[in-house]
Amino acid sequence: MKRIAIIADTHVPSRESALPEWVVDELARADHTIHAGDFDSRQTYDRIAALANRDLTAVRGNTDPPTIDAPRAATLEIGGVTFTVTHGAGSPSGWRQRVIEAARAETASSDPVAVAGHTHEVVDTTVDGIRLLNPGSATGASPADRATMYVATVEDGELSVELRSE
Repeated sequence: MKRIAIIADTHVPSRESALPEWVVDELARADHTIHAGDFDSRQTYDRIAALANRDLTAVRGNTDPPTIDAPRAATLEIGGVTFTVTHGAGSPSGWRQRVIEAARAETASSDPVAVAGHTHEVVDTTVDGIRLLNPGSATGASPADRATMYVATVEDGELSVELRSE
């Protein structure tokens, strides 16, 4: 069984001063970490990469500086589950459809799990047959009302997702 920490929108240091300790603990315990963008600084990216023990899949968000050399979209397979990751930047209107279109463009898999951030709103839904996850903001950065993330487990192609919050 693989344990996956799924986070986004950390926004350190522009909106929050640090990652919450419970998030740090979850990242350190995970077999793999997915970050859907808006680290906000190279220092935050480096810290999360170190916590992930370099087992990190990350994409650039709209507030990330050019020193974060991450792609706009990424695909990975863990335990028989295909994940596509994008930030989902742009207007909140149409966010879900943009993320689903990006997921379809990124992989040939017929049923990827699309992971995105940007809105700071927790989402776990299915759109056009694709599961869509937004972990909210791992620091509770505005407009979120609390720090949230997902902890997922994958075993034999089966995905289980649990929301964690402070």
